[in-house]
Amino acid sequence: MDCVRKNEREVERKLRANDREYNLSFKYATNAIKTSKYNPFTFLPLNLFEQFQRIANAYFLFLLVLQVIPQISSLSWFTTVVPLVLVLTVTALKDATDDIVSTLENISNPNPFPVLRLRSEKWMDVQVGDIIKLENNQFVTADLLLLSSSEPLNLVYIETAELDGLVYFFLRNIDVSFTTSNLPCYLSLPQGEVLCEPPNNRLDRFTGTLTYAGQKYPLDNEKILLRGCTLRNTEWCFGLVLFGGPETKLMQNCGKTTFKRTSIDRLMNFLVICIFAFLAFMCIILAIGNYCWELNQGSQFIVFLPRQDDNAAGFSAFLTFWSYVIILNTVVPISLYVSVEIIRLGNSFYIEWDRKMYYARKDTPAEARTTTLNEELGQIKYIFSDKTGTLTQNIMIFNKCSINGKSYGDVYDYMGQRLEINEHTETVDFSFNPLADPRFMFHDHALVEAVKLENPEVHAFFRLLALCHTVMAEEKKEGEIFYQAQSPDEGALVTAARNFGFVFRSRTPDSVSIVEMGQQRSYELLAILDFNNVRKRMSVIVRSPEGKLSLYCKGADTIIYERLHQSCSKLMDVTTEHLNEFAGDGLRTLALAYKDLDEEYFNQWKQRHHEASTEMDDRESKLDQLYEEIEKDLLLLGATAIEDKLQDGVPQTIEQLSKADIKIWVLTGDKQETAENIGYSCNLLREEMTDVFVVSGNSSDDVRQELRSEEQLSFSHAGYETSLCFHPCFIPLWSRNARSSMKLDVVEDSVFLTERTLGKSAKVVTDEVANGEYGLVINGHSLAHALERSTELEFLKTACMCKAVICCRVTPLQKAQVVELVKKYKQAVTLAIGDGANDVSMIKAAHIGVGISGQEGMQAVLSSDYSFAQFRFLERLLLVHGRWSYLRMCKFLRYFFYKNFTFTFVHFWYAFFCGFSAQTVYDEWFITLYNLMYTALPVLGMSLFDQDVNDVWSFQHPQLYVPGQLNLYFSKKAFFKCALHSGYSSMVLFFIPYAAMYDTVRDDGKDVADYQSFALLTQTCLLFAVSIQLGFEMSYWTAVNTFFVLGSLAMYFVVTFTMYSNGMFLTLPSAFPFIGTARNSLNQPNIWLTILLTSILCVLPVVTYRFLLIQLCPSINDKVRQAKAAPPPPTRRTRIRRTSSRRSGYAFSHAQGYGDLVTSGRFLRRPAVRSSGFTHVGRTTTGFSPMGRSAGYSPTGRPQTAKVPDVEVTSLQMYRTIKDPAL
Repeated sequence: MDCVRKNEREVERKLRANDREYNLSFKYATNAIKTSKYNPFTFLPLNLFEQFQRIANAYFLFLLVLQVIPQISSLSWFTTVVPLVLVLTVTALKDATDDIVSTLENISNPNPFPVLRLRSEKWMDVQVGDIIKLENNQFVTADLLLLSSSEPLNLVYIETAELDGLVYFFLRNIDVSFTTSNLPCYLSLPQGEVLCEPPNNRLDRFTGTLTYAGQKYPLDNEKILLRGCTLRNTEWCFGLVLFGGPETKLMQNCGKTTFKRTSIDRLMNFLVICIFAFLAFMCIILAIGNYCWELNQGSQFIVFLPRQDDNAAGFSAFLTFWSYVIILNTVVPISLYVSVEIIRLGNSFYIEWDRKMYYARKDTPAEARTTTLNEELGQIKYIFSDKTGTLTQNIMIFNKCSINGKSYGDVYDYMGQRLEINEHTETVDFSFNPLADPRFMFHDHALVEAVKLENPEVHAFFRLLALCHTVMAEEKKEGEIFYQAQSPDEGALVTAARNFGFVFRSRTPDSVSIVEMGQQRSYELLAILDFNNVRKRMSVIVRSPEGKLSLYCKGADTIIYERLHQSCSKLMDVTTEHLNEFAGDGLRTLALAYKDLDEEYFNQWKQRHHEASTEMDDRESKLDQLYEEIEKDLLLLGATAIEDKLQDGVPQTIEQLSKADIKIWVLTGDKQETAENIGYSCNLLREEMTDVFVVSGNSSDDVRQELRSEEQLSFSHAGYETSLCFHPCFIPLWSRNARSSMKLDVVEDSVFLTERTLGKSAKVVTDEVANGEYGLVINGHSLAHALERSTELEFLKTACMCKAVICCRVTPLQKAQVVELVKKYKQAVTLAIGDGANDVSMIKAAHIGVGISGQEGMQAVLSSDYSFAQFRFLERLLLVHGRWSYLRMCKFLRYFFYKNFTFTFVHFWYAFFCGFSAQTVYDEWFITLYNLMYTALPVLGMSLFDQDVNDVWSFQHPQLYVPGQLNLYFSKKAFFKCALHSGYSSMVLFFIPYAAMYDTVRDDGKDVADYQSFALLTQTCLLFAVSIQLGFEMSYWTAVNTFFVLGSLAMYFVVTFTMYSNGMFLTLPSAFPFIGTARNSLNQPNIWLTILLTSILCVLPVVTYRFLLIQLCPSINDKVRQAKAAPPPPTRRTRIRRTSSRRSGYAFSHAQGYGDLVTSGRFLRRPAVRSSGFTHVGRTTTGFSPMGRSAGYSPTGRPQTAKVPDVEVTSLQMYRTIKDPAL
């Protein structure tokens, strides 16, 4: 709280380099981060406070107080204090263990780092203002101002996968260079002072100034290394700590850890209050009965029950009230919560032991990091998923291409039938190329043959890929080429060109060197026409060694087609067919074209380009006009098809979850078009959808207008152009015309939950159904306005009408805000799944958080409730384990309340026959052992082993999941039915034995109508009735279940005969007064006939009701169970080819501005090792790691299987450069 209050007062931050005494005066946060929930001083009070939030625990504490009053209690105090202390102790130990394990796992980077005059310090001891040294592959665990690096041009490479999962950019240093030679002097004399903004959660913004040597230098976000980054391919760098620990931007985005409780827990609290109210009502009735009985019948007992005063009747009623509070407390026995914890623990073990959720490649099993949320997994309605690393592997694969009207990439058999490519398919031999990447895989031999035959179009195709890009090459050893690509798309394309004989070797600001089929060639780089989101293309103008001027262009096919020469019409038609096939396979397509330039025209154009680039006004539009002018009359070469490699089984998983009526929202930091393309690849968006709408307003009014207006920009599925007609289904829900045109129906029983089981909510938004299937895509800047208080309801209603929602360019905090919005206004259970630190806030905000142990570190896993290695395991977690856990918990609660209500209500009926004296109807030992021994194991067996259908049927019928979303198995209505059933059973169990024993004698003429015989008969009937009821509840009988049920009945008779024996009575007469009752009563036929009659009467209504329900109104479970005894084997899923006119544009993860950076020379690293000739023998290795069946590109610059000590191999690389004034 002190930190929070300080942040509220802090307007700006002021610090001095290496002046700890000065910086400590401001009391800035240290770099230590607390991940534990408790400490030794707060554990006991905080844990007890959390446990007593359960109303039942507080109730039992109240009962304990009552039981120490002799005038009230008819039971010993230890009957409550022992189980209460046991429950509190076990729960406290579990919580302590979980917290200790979580804390130990969260301790990272314990290694010392050189700090402050190169003294070693641990990260937790680093202070604001310290200058620290980072080395290659080390995590950045504080927000730093970059000062210097080991690279000659002060270039710094960083990964930001922990921050945004994907986005990366370059960084320039301030206009002053602290070189290695003068750095120690700077460290010894603190002369640098920084004035900057206070701590905040804006990852993309930073403002400040550095004062050094009497000069001021501006600071912005490009000069900052944020906590969560990883230093890559840089030997070392120095940085000044600006923010530490909880004040870092990453931690400001992480959100707070909240105590999560399931909807059943919240419902239980409400029901327990209702039970207490009903208990008080029964006790009041019985107290009034006692008062009336004392007035009317009590005078007959004054002789041996003398009254102390005239108010004896009223005082007796008061004492009776509290006595019955104690006797009837079994309506909520403390064993309920013990059993719930055991069930949850057992179901957690099932998740961890499931071999089908074990990922052998990384030796990663599924892990249930919490044991309190299992049943919530069976009620998920909304899933919020990250994209990069969660749905995708972030590995771009050169899959297919079309060159001069011929398609390459497919493999055919001798009959001309296309074969499915798998790991056993023969790969192309690239041994002819010594510089080929050995991990690159391609299967169509025809393309290699065309290259070897020197097909001019094929050579021009790969020459374009080798020249038209912004990739950097590093060759530390001769032949060992490492590519640093700003976009994984570009890395995959350049790698493909490399393997087919056109090897990009190096670049300078004005040249590009490549090896063409073994010949070293250098092209003069004259201009780069850079990529941006509007152009959706990039071009380069080069001069060949022969002096030929050429323009090479690649970009979105729809953009390239508009600029082609009319002579390409036939080729364009053929290529379009190929592009449609590629898009139908979910591939990212890219068109390639070129033109030869006239020398005189180019010189004139270059002069005009220089003039436009130096204009102060309207520079961008003038440059765009020049680009448009020269990028026309292009000649089409072909097209590429890149696969953004999805994780295995993602489309099938999303399809199954959608069938289970689970809505999936993708929240990603990636660009809009990339996310939209992945949406189609993973079946989140489909061609069959009526429309996909995009919201891209730059202000609150624009966003509100786009959400409301009938004019809305949308993707067009029928052609290349976009449509400006807002489909009627997207007209706002609050408009009468919109409702009538959409034919909306408020879903009453299938989607909207009327029961307030999910906690407090200001307002509940009902689900409304459109007359078609729609998708919604919204950008991060638009989402910021959509989440404002004035528009959040409109956004939520619109989004919930759509079948799929994709939020792009969102920050970690926005992810959490979207989750909170749905939690606030929807009566639904949410789940968030991600794999990076940028997903932590979302994971913490959702009801259930799932972490994927992927390439972006372990931050998401450490903050999650459940974790596994692949997204596809989510299907099994929800549809199998989640549904089983929810079903078992609901059956347990229904049966537990039934058996205890029935047990307790018999006391209520007996009170009318014992003068309301608070006498128990059962033997005290039976009361003690009823929940502990006689009925504990059978109900636990059902709750741990029961299955309504097996896992195969759960996958084949995902609709079985829907009842959990609607709380159909356990709700207030189900609880009320259970109470009515218990009331009926208790009446049967009391009045049938009472009537059967009234004025009854044994076979030998002796009377059996005594209290002890009646108590034995009633408790025996009760045990048989609840055991038979348990049998009807169980759907899946196992040997363990059978043993528990029969064993508990056998145990009852063994214990009963033992305790009612002569030996026990002689040992302790006061504790075992029922001497001989068992053998004297249970040998009479009428006793057993009474047991049979009560059992039949108790279960007869249940059998009748269920029979009629199945015949007249069967549920989905009934229909599935009545199907075949054995389900058919699952059909082999084949990849369905679909035709599509929707194609992606070029390099959506590419950032604008790289063209100018390349030609400026500031981007270049140390020169590559020059080869004396094309004399390499063998195949070299690079930093690419193809996975799957084709070429893979990993931007990290190292094999995927390579292990870096203490650092998770992440997926994306950031470039940051340092401007050296000496250049």
